[in-house]
Amino acid sequence: MKVHDLKPPTGSNRDRRRVGRGIGGKGGKTAGRGTKGQGARDTVKAGFEGGQLPLKQRIPKLKGFNNPFRVEYNVVNLDTLEGLEGDQVSPETLRIAGLVHKHGLVKILGRGQLSRRVNVEAHAVSKSAEQAITAAGGTVRILPPPFGRGRPPAKGNALTNR
Repeated sequence: MKVHDLKPPTGSNRDRRRVGRGIGGKGGKTAGRGTKGQGARDTVKAGFEGGQLPLKQRIPKLKGFNNPFRVEYNVVNLDTLEGLEGDQVSPETLRIAGLVHKHGLVKILGRGQLSRRVNVEAHAVSKSAEQAITAAGGTVRILPPPFGRGRPPAKGNALTNR
């Protein structure tokens, strides 16, 4: 099969309705435009809203948006864990050591080497970090997020006090 053999399935493409071609079929006489008035004539520009500020001018000139449900992590790498005392690593021990702030989730990333056994509890762990921790003889336990299994509560000025 080649590109020139491709064609849409039968019935998927229908011909456009040609209106204003006489009373023999649908769309004769006024051709779906009603009777008289500005809309029946051919003088209204696309997007014109009768003098009201058009939608394309009402919306702000901003690119993209900020996702109110974004989940942000405090990142800790393996080389940081290597310099940490003790073999138990959890969000509490990292907060005591001053590596993460008291609010927020903790994610372990795989930069650096790990030469000793460490038992890690975190909200997220990258694949390379998990492989390095288990290769060194440690264990990884994923903690559930504080907002449950769904998505986190929305953040942002537009969503406060609701």
